[in-house]
Amino acid sequence: MNQLIPVRSSALPALVAVVGERAGMRFLEFFSANIRNPHTRRAYARAAEEFLGWCASAGAIDHRSPAVHVATWIEAGTRGLAAPSVKQRLATIRHLFDWLVTGQVVPVNPAGSVARTLACGDVGTDAGSRSFGSARAAR
Repeated sequence: MNQLIPVRSSALPALVAVVGERAGMRFLEFFSANIRNPHTRRAYARAAEEFLGWCASAGAIDHRSPAVHVATWIEAGTRGLAAPSVKQRLATIRHLFDWLVTGQVVPVNPAGSVARTLACGDVGTDAGSRSFGSARAAR
């Protein structure tokens, strides 16, 4: 009963599978051990699958997605998706790569340098830069 389930590379996105078994396990752990809410898990899995599929179709040949890939994918999403959907997609990629950095699968988080303003469409403001007091005073 306590046997581990083998990770099949066919169940993983191609860019994750080429990195190796450790990366594949860490990728699966992100969704199974790190995200408890099933709705969030599904939404994050969908966004991660879309991003990694987009990277593969854009010619990325390994897991080292530079920030320009993340920014371009997020920018493309702003044309067809509502702002909350784009924000969730960026959050997915940020959290996924944070998890992979912590597990020493990738050296840096490429989504960490992508401005939140791309996702929310605000010009000249960063959603994370407003303090609670200034947001409250704006009401």
